[in-house]
Amino acid sequence: MAKITQVGPGRKTTGTIDGITYVTRNGVTYARSAPTMPASVYNTTAAKKRQAIFKMVQMHLKYHLRTIKQTFTPKGNGTASNRYYSLNGKALTAALGTLADLYVEGQDVTITDIEQAISDYATENPNAIRIASLSGYHEVFLTGEWPSTITLNASAGGDNTVIIITNEHGVTTTINADGTTTISTNEGQSDSTDNTDNNSGGSDTTDPSDNTGDQLP
Repeated sequence: MAKITQVGPGRKTTGTIDGITYVTRNGVTYARSAPTMPASVYNTTAAKKRQAIFKMVQMHLKYHLRTIKQTFTPKGNGTASNRYYSLNGKALTAALGTLADLYVEGQDVTITDIEQAISDYATENPNAIRIASLSGYHEVFLTGEWPSTITLNASAGGDNTVIIITNEHGVTTTINADGTTTISTNEGQSDSTDNTDNNSGGSDTTDPSDNTGDQLP
């Protein structure tokens, strides 16, 4: 990946131009060649399962993003959510494997299902999923359901810091069997289709193609 300072007319800093994809991380823009894998590669059962796990991880990250921003120190030019995944990716994949199988078989999966699967896994593996890895503080692990507060203990003494977790209550997200994602709120329902690629926009979600920091496989 090449580091650049500006891109094309109007200094475009995200998107794809002539087979080159541009992405901005912490004010720095990078360029990489866009992938050119044949469509058949993504149609195997194993590939569909990986894609399902990717989508579920993205939903999980979005649900806890406000907290993750406060409890994880980014690595290099990565983001807090990238760091969260780099530390927890294997555990999350294991936790969501059964749900991914059900999704590939045609069943719908909600954020409630995802959180329950992760909570169940954390109960059985209390040292597998970190929910805090902030510079200057001891790490905190998930040991069951995601807690309402996280207490960070300073690694070199000092006062404890309590962080109130703000989840996206009132929002229900479903991965549909046809590959679309449905988001329902108290104010109504909206559909966000995502049939062809695994990227979710924004600078604070994990980008599987960005190798400037931690990344999804």
